[in-house]
Amino acid sequence: MFSHLFVGVKDFERALAFYTPVLAALDIAPRFCDRSRPWAGWQSSPGPRPLFLIGTPWDGQPHVAGNGQMVAFLAQRRAQVDQAHALALAHGGQCEGPPGLRPHYHPDYYGAYFRDPEGNKIGVACHAPEAA
Repeated sequence: MFSHLFVGVKDFERALAFYTPVLAALDIAPRFCDRSRPWAGWQSSPGPRPLFLIGTPWDGQPHVAGNGQMVAFLAQRRAQVDQAHALALAHGGQCEGPPGLRPHYHPDYYGAYFRDPEGNKIGVACHAPEAA
């Protein structure tokens, strides 16, 4: 459905230091990093798309986090949700909802929410039942 998702940032190095461990916890592989532009991307598996990208806005204007906008990453296991949330907070993120079941979405929805250091809202969700 998606080609790519782009999240704008003001401080590229801070954002890169934030997203690198969080996405590694979700087994999302880096695809490129170009500090001269600056922007970086991570790719899905097994295919190369969709991509998740961070960078400064193309128009050169300052980045401003959007209210009501969110990017949510898919986790294969609930433990990945816990780990990604903990890493996000350890790298400067702010909690917007701790890991846990959210049965108002569906019975197996296990998710967590946080803001990155730029104020962008990020979610991590696992839709699978707890592993036996």
